Amino acid sequence: MSTNFLLPERIKPYQIATEVSDIVWHKVITWGWFEKKTLGAQFVESTDSIAANIAEGFGRYHKKDKQKFFYNSRGSTYEALHWIERAKTRSLISEEKYSTISQQLTGLPQSINWLIKITEEKLER
Repeated sequence: MSTNFLLPERIKPYQIATEVSDIVWHKVITWGWFEKKTLGAQFVESTDSIAANIAEGFGRYHKKDKQKFFYNSRGSTYEALHWIERAKTRSLISEEKYSTISQQLTGLPQSINWLIKITEEKLER
């Protein structure tokens, strides 16, 4: 029996989160020193944290432990939404880039909620 379904890379929220974090990284590295230090580092950390917490949740054994990391991932998504708004307001990203990133981030909490729910329903402990 194949266990590929257990890999985070096969789960849509993880795929979206890694794509977003790479987009954000490639944008932030073009900013000036002050912008990187004040907003950019936190923006990159929050987007990187979304996929990282999903991956870490997959590595945990007990369902409550898994869910804790999925909740952290959802929290990082909301943090990233905060930073994308700040980047737009401060004219650090184009309207097109803002639209692409915010659209992907906006759908992530619902997908992460699915991970939390399916973990609750399918795992015994």
